[in-house]
Amino acid sequence: MDAQGKERFAKLLHHRAGALEKGAPVAPPIVSATTYHLPEVEGASHVYGRMSMPTWDAVEAQLGILEDAPCVAFPSGMAAISAALFATLTDRKKLIIPADGYYVTRVLSAEFLAAYGVEVIEVPTAGIEVADVSGGAVVFIETPSNPGLDCCDISLIAQRVRTAGGLLIVDNTTMTPLLQRPLDLGADMVVAADTKAPGGHSDILFGHVATRDVDLAARVRNWRKLSGATPGAFEAWLLHRGIETLEVRLERMCASAQIIAERLADHPTVQNLRYPGLPGDPSHAIAKRQMAGFGFLIGFELASAEQAEAFLSACPYITQTTSFGGTHSAGERRARWGDPVAPGFIRLSVGVEPVEPLWAAIKAALDG
Repeated sequence: MDAQGKERFAKLLHHRAGALEKGAPVAPPIVSATTYHLPEVEGASHVYGRMSMPTWDAVEAQLGILEDAPCVAFPSGMAAISAALFATLTDRKKLIIPADGYYVTRVLSAEFLAAYGVEVIEVPTAGIEVADVSGGAVVFIETPSNPGLDCCDISLIAQRVRTAGGLLIVDNTTMTPLLQRPLDLGADMVVAADTKAPGGHSDILFGHVATRDVDLAARVRNWRKLSGATPGAFEAWLLHRGIETLEVRLERMCASAQIIAERLADHPTVQNLRYPGLPGDPSHAIAKRQMAGFGFLIGFELASAEQAEAFLSACPYITQTTSFGGTHSAGERRARWGDPVAPGFIRLSVGVEPVEPLWAAIKAALDG
């Protein structure tokens, strides 16, 4: 993380201090009230729980400092993605999404958006830089892609999309705004599942949308109010707490991922290893240019589905789960969800365990 990022995170940790009165709690209280005292509506800070809550305010302020943009909180990453798409696909009826991105975004697009008359076009992440973005399309990208970890040039795509009269949405879940800043690179909107690294402890669902476009922000906020896609106060409080340790967790996770990826590259059973921090990775040049770190996700293949499952079962320091970004290292065979990957492909999310015991367990399971 660069000096500006460190300054931003220091500001985040103390963002409540200026408003604290003597004896006030440093940590934000959990306020779950749905109704508020309203002898008059005009000028009220809060009106009804579907519109805003004090605990959302605190976490949206945190996220806003990280993104350097207004943020709208949602009860999950998919709720944030849905809000971004439904807020932009009004007069725009062409949507370009990654064919190799998070599969639920593809399912939502195929089963619902297409049924509402949206032309949904799937393009591999590696090909989006040269895709036909004409006609004022909404272009939705993930970089690195999940789970294949291909990267694409955000600045280049943003320029092409803007020239064509379109809008660019970037799913930045895998990187967080500490490691990659799509809005600074020209994106119109960012979505993220804060369920992952920002929460960090595998105990909440949460998401957010960030944009510097006032009109888009208003549409997203209105979508939340009208659709009822509202987060809970307790989840917002947990996220606020989780974000305060995000920088130190990411530092350990990314450093460990680099070491483990380099060692996996030398293991005879590992095939088609992907990690953007490896100089030989196809995405290394782009990642080095637009990211402040290479992340904590590693992709690799073993010879078969059976071998992959045996490895995951044999490693005591890999939790077999479908999420990522938590304190525990986690892995799964992604083909079981229908991702377009080899049967033996494993997505490994490196946690905060000390790296040498973690690697020893991984190596023993691979050797076995």
